[in-house]
Amino acid sequence: MDFDLSSEQQMIRNTVRDFVDKEVIPSARENDLKEKFPHELLKKMAPLGLLGAPITLEYGGAGLDYISHAIITEEIGRGCSSLRTTLSVQISLVELTILKWGNEEQKKKYLPKLCKGEMLGCFGLTEPEAGSDASNQSTTAVLKGNEWIINGAKIWISNGTVADITIVFAQTDKSKKYKGITAFLVEKGTKGFTTSRITGKLGLRSSDTGELVFDDCRAPKDSLLGHIGDGFKIAMFALDNGRYSVAAGCVGIIQGCLDACVKYAKQRQQFGKPIGSFQLVQEKIAKMAVDLDAARLLVYRAGDLKNKGIKNTTETSMAKLYASEAAVSAASEAIQIHGAYGYSNEYPLERYYRDAKVATIYEGTSEIQKLIIAGNILGIKAFV
Repeated sequence: MDFDLSSEQQMIRNTVRDFVDKEVIPSARENDLKEKFPHELLKKMAPLGLLGAPITLEYGGAGLDYISHAIITEEIGRGCSSLRTTLSVQISLVELTILKWGNEEQKKKYLPKLCKGEMLGCFGLTEPEAGSDASNQSTTAVLKGNEWIINGAKIWISNGTVADITIVFAQTDKSKKYKGITAFLVEKGTKGFTTSRITGKLGLRSSDTGELVFDDCRAPKDSLLGHIGDGFKIAMFALDNGRYSVAAGCVGIIQGCLDACVKYAKQRQQFGKPIGSFQLVQEKIAKMAVDLDAARLLVYRAGDLKNKGIKNTTETSMAKLYASEAAVSAASEAIQIHGAYGYSNEYPLERYYRDAKVATIYEGTSEIQKLIIAGNILGIKAFV
């Protein structure tokens, strides 16, 4: 693996960093306070190719590699994790899943519109009784004539109420357990499909989160994604990609915390000298810097494997586990360094702290990542 970014990757980083500094950071605080979904930012991101970075040119994407995808996601995460969540779902859970598992008609129908921001997508896997136990799906789908009749509910779905297309997972044969799960593409406005917004979250306040309800939802026969019974494989494929982008976004949080702390430690005076001269402050900053490099390198390693088409479930889980936990630690220590100022929303650190915590929960909790890592090392099949 080459640790140096290519000239193209450096240009991408500089371009996205400039966009984040000028467009994302100035509106992040207000969007968080008002729980405002950033439609206007998505419209500005689309012409830059940011909504379809790793999707092939053939289907309207930018055709970028996975390291470039991580760089983009990291920079967006540095500015606003709510926006990064929307981006992660759009690309990692929806677009890449359709690219891998969709038929040609589905790819041509949805991917160009998703990459242009003309459509938003969401990923309907989690249920009230099926969080970490994703194989325990209660939603059902029965084929009647030329329609699939879907019944059930999904919860904690990012982009849930703003999405135009949903990848939804349902049991088509309960006797087969996880091998009986099937995936479907269900469009907004489909009869029997409704959504409601979930508010009052600790963090990611400007990210849309919703509940999806399917009440005799009638989806066309050709809404099937992949083949009958492929659902669990599709979900695990998608989660590998989702965890990768979550990890990259957490690197952005750590970078944001470190940048803020370095600046503050040089300016803030106590006992007649900058607080950066105190060893206990230096210790916190040193730990943050080490975590930043370690998390970023773990993400890049997983991205390198993705670029080569090599299985990377373990490496992606390692990146997600380490980066998410390190982001929570970095945000906590950054608040401590800033004192009372860090506790107020005058600085972005309290938002970093609130936003970072969910990264240890969604796309598989830290505990689940540990089980995946250990299971793959020990050769133990987990969760099914």
